Amino acid sequence: MSHVYRAVDTVIGRPVAVKILTNTASQDEEAKARFLTEARTAGNLTHENVIGIYDFGWDEQYGSYMVMEFLQGEDLRGAIRNGHTGDLRKKLKIALQIARALEFVHKARIIHRDIKPENVHINAAGVVKLMDFGIAKTQDLSMTRAGFVLGTPYYMAPEQVKGEKITDLVDVYAFGILLFELLVGQKPIAGDTVERIFYSILNEPLDLSPLLAAGLPQPVIDLVAACTAKLPAGRPQNFGAIVETLERLREDFDAAT
Repeated sequence: MSHVYRAVDTVIGRPVAVKILTNTASQDEEAKARFLTEARTAGNLTHENVIGIYDFGWDEQYGSYMVMEFLQGEDLRGAIRNGHTGDLRKKLKIALQIARALEFVHKARIIHRDIKPENVHINAAGVVKLMDFGIAKTQDLSMTRAGFVLGTPYYMAPEQVKGEKITDLVDVYAFGILLFELLVGQKPIAGDTVERIFYSILNEPLDLSPLLAAGLPQPVIDLVAACTAKLPAGRPQNFGAIVETLERLREDFDAAT
């Protein structure tokens, strides 16, 4: 949908990232609407763990563009792959920052809908930034037709897979899948086709044995299990509760070391 360039703000002199809609996407009214939604949604969020949007507009030569905070470091997918996520304490710190960002986002009545390692950035100091609000859903705006599925298959909640009306609990589910991957370095769901992945999400219990094999504390495993409950009612009902749990887990870890 877009190209992203490193650029310089010539007024302030700071580096920025400029996201420009492709020519193909510019001809698609829905793609343009989502681009505008991303700018409006993220542009109204100010939080230390959410990427900053500085400007949005239209240029005669390049079309629609968005000017964003320039982030140094790597996405969480790369950090996991390269072994940069550290020990359990550092992993819990990463998870806590993501949870705090989502708590803030949900209080703004926004559902991200695409929580995955590629949409989480982490710098050398361990500071996390939640990114990519391209398919986020606000309470008063929905560009999703009934029964139309949006998201990344591995991280989609059962109700999201079925195209049902979604709530912010789909982000809780995706966070649980991401947390599993952060802790052990592998996805809890496997499949060569989207159909196989969806079948597993809908019908098969999550295999928690890799968490047990990694020797993780039972309360950590319990949090993953709770977040990834098939039924929304079985999950923590907000990220405030998840933040409290993660803070307590970090305190317990510090006390034991």
